[in-house]
Amino acid sequence: MADHGITCSMSRSGNVWDNAAMESFFSSLKTERVRARVYRNRDQARARARADVFDYIERFYNPRRRHSTIGYLSPMEFERLASSG
Repeated sequence: MADHGITCSMSRSGNVWDNAAMESFFSSLKTERVRARVYRNRDQARARARADVFDYIERFYNPRRRHSTIGYLSPMEFERLASSG
């Protein structure tokens, strides 16, 4: 991982800060998308859930949603600014 500039998290058990970003993302996903969907049965849920999650991430969360941890920019805007500088 070090060859690719990735630092492995090695904090002690129970340190909530390691997962804070992902916990926030999954909370938003559940609140804004998953709980708003009603599926008629388990088969429909299996068939549609993957597409619904993809749609949430690619069409709403990444391009438009602003994040406080990156200066209230969307991830797309943050990446654009980072690559141009």
